[in-house]
Formats: sequence, C-alpha cells, structure tokens
Amino acid sequence: MSTRSSDRQVTEVVVRPATASDADAIAVIYNHYIRETVVTFEEDEVSPTEMTRRVQAVGAIPLPWLVAELDSRVTGYAYATKWKERTAYRFSAEVTVYLAPQDTGRGIGSRLYGEMFRILRECRTHAVIGGITLPNDASVALHEKFGLTKVAHFAEVGFKFGRWLDVGYWQRIL
Repeated sequence: MSTRSSDRQVTEVVVRPATASDADAIAVIYNHYIRETVVTFEEDEVSPTEMTRRVQAVGAIPLPWLVAELDSRVTGYAYATKWKERTAYRFSAEVTVYLAPQDTGRGIGSRLYGEMFRILRECRTHAVIGGITLPNDASVALHEKFGLTKVAHFAEVGFKFGRWLDVGYWQRIL
C-alpha cells in the first residue's frame, strides 16, 4: 500500500516562537544537515549554546525564529535574518527552514512558512529571499509554493564533501 503525501500531512503541529530552551533540539536538527548534507555550507557542528546565541540575535533585530512542535517534540524550525547589513536593506529578509529528517514531506515546513510570512508582513518586510543549494527539489517546491520565484543562480560557489555546489536565490515581494 502506498502512502500519498496528503496522507502524511500533520494537523497537530504547534508553531510558536523559539526560546533558549529549544536550542538543544534545534542543534540536533541542524547538525544532521551539517554532517549529512550539502543543504548548509557550515561544516562544523553547532553547539546548543551557539544556537541560543543565534536565536537571541534574530530576536534582537527583531525578526521571527519559529519552531514547530509535534507531540511536544521540536520537529523543525524557520527563521528570518537581515538580507544584508546596510540600512537600505532594512525591509528585506532572508528566510530559512529546517525539519527533522524523519518529519519531511508532512506539511510542517508549510506550516512554519505560513506563520513566518504572516509575521513578516506584519513587520512590514517588503522583500523575502531564500537561498537554496542546488539541486534541492523539495526546497524549491516549498519556496515556490509561497510565491517565491527564482531570481539568481550562482555556479560552484560552495565546496563541501569534495564537490562544487551551486546556489540559487528565490524572492518574493510581500
């Protein structure tokens, strides 16, 4: 018996602002992607202390850092950061989402981004940008589902696990 993706959708997910107490779970999720994938260009695992610092830094901007909980377990997170440091970029944000590997394809990323985009509109963010290591069909589909369109493709700008990697950028004007 095959499972359709709609059968795997999750309705019990709670999306809420991240707190310092989420740092351990966030680090576990992110460190999987550091160790096992080219999705992130970080190559050294990140400690819960460093994740706490990152969550607090995003909150100080202030931009949202959200977690998704399923059965009281942090199963994913999404956050927005400044696009660039120059003040003229103050209405632009870069968004990122990561899910526990066992929870992909269940609609959790969509729940996170749905709330993220609602908050960004309230914050008067004008442009939203997402960077994606290519190829990554699932991430491209998620970003395009939320109205982002591809605006740039940089060839071989990253090097991880002995190979050159491309990065694409998607954008949406809110």
